Amino acid sequence: MNKKHIKAFVTAVFILPLVFAAFIGTAAEKVEADAQDAAALYKKNTCFACHKADASKSFDPEKTDEHHINAILKGVKGEKPPYMPAYETKGIDEATAAALVAHMRELRAAAGE
Repeated sequence: MNKKHIKAFVTAVFILPLVFAAFIGTAAEKVEADAQDAAALYKKNTCFACHKADASKSFDPEKTDEHHINAILKGVKGEKPPYMPAYETKGIDEATAAALVAHMRELRAAAGE
């Protein structure tokens, strides 16, 4: 074996499993952080002003997550103001929008709906 093969072997056997283990270890922490971030964003972006603290207004839990994610990202123009603004242009990405939808579903569930 030459040095190039030895380096590849060491990388495959020792380093890649460590990287993988670190990634797996942080996955649960990321889910927890996303939930906390979503709750903070719900307050920071004043989502509760239109949707109420329990997400009981202008949020239909029967609609799909994809529908709600699209509404958060692209906005929705309803019959009368206030309209749902587009948050994609304000830095909200699809993963964050999904976390917000999950948070709103949790709020509804906690309220017994």
